[in-house]
Amino acid sequence: MKIKIIISLVVIVMLATAFIYKAPPHKLTYLKLFIPKGWPKPATDIFVTNPLTEEGFVLGKKLFYDGRLSKDGNFPCSSCHQQFAAFSTYGHDYSHGFNNSLTKRNAPGLFNLAWQKAMHWDGGINNIEVQPLTPITAPNEMAETLFNILIKLKVDTAYVRLFKAAFKDGVINSQHMLKALAQFTGSIQSYNSKYDKVKRGEDSFTVSEKMGYKTFLDKCNSCHTEPLFTDNSFRNNGLTLNFKLPDSGRMTITGNPTDLYKFKVPSLRNCSVTLPYMHDGRMFSLGKVIDHYRKGIDTTQATLDTLLKKGLFISDQERIDLLSFLYALKDSEMLRDPRFIQANDILLPVNYDH
Repeated sequence: MKIKIIISLVVIVMLATAFIYKAPPHKLTYLKLFIPKGWPKPATDIFVTNPLTEEGFVLGKKLFYDGRLSKDGNFPCSSCHQQFAAFSTYGHDYSHGFNNSLTKRNAPGLFNLAWQKAMHWDGGINNIEVQPLTPITAPNEMAETLFNILIKLKVDTAYVRLFKAAFKDGVINSQHMLKALAQFTGSIQSYNSKYDKVKRGEDSFTVSEKMGYKTFLDKCNSCHTEPLFTDNSFRNNGLTLNFKLPDSGRMTITGNPTDLYKFKVPSLRNCSVTLPYMHDGRMFSLGKVIDHYRKGIDTTQATLDTLLKKGLFISDQERIDLLSFLYALKDSEMLRDPRFIQANDILLPVNYDH
């Protein structure tokens, strides 16, 4: 009888304690993707199933700069996507990867990803959350497996805290890792170049920039449509074939012969700091890029874009002015934004009770 009474009392105390104590809710600081005035709505809502939060952003930032996502620890995402180069690889046609390997294409800049319908030069990825899987697992890039990465993260107490802050269940898994990375990269936006400030009435073009803008509208805007400075299409711009590293472009994904040698039209935003240019990084100056359209287009290719069949007439003066305008597309504020700069040690207040 006494034992039953004791057990009953223990149960009552436990129930009373559970009733009185409520674990504090999992608190998140929600953020909102900024859509500049006059811009179109993003092609897809990249945060519809992955709500953007400060906690997720902080975790994604730490992951982006962490070499442990690569096999030997030497190749974080940031090794190919450097902030000062608009998150491209500055000055390298191909990026360095594991075991002295090289990538097969030039690393594009990472910004305004919410407005991209498809990623990579061939459009082979259409979801920002799965995009990192390709470089992470590619043997010539980061050369790691998700299984091994998760083992490394789970033994790091900093990551235990950060995952617990960013996700209600606090589980360190591949889904949460990819969502956090998407929150960081999806937050990188470029909309504060001189061009943008002129459009907002905060600055004015020089005479050369103004004339270059006119040339841009006449000769370039069809493919590099403002304000994104890309129409996100895939086109063959008449590059001579690279026999050292053959690349079929978009056809690799679609299997359609009409997509042969078509590559994604890159944004011209920040183009003055994303050299070299083209999918294979063959051109190291904007002047050479313009000269390609003036006199370097291979018009014998069957899939050449129809807008380029006759080439583009750009005079010497127009070339000078166009260069001036292209430099006005550099977003220095994004290139130096402290929110995107690598931190040596990220500390975040965490509620350990949730």
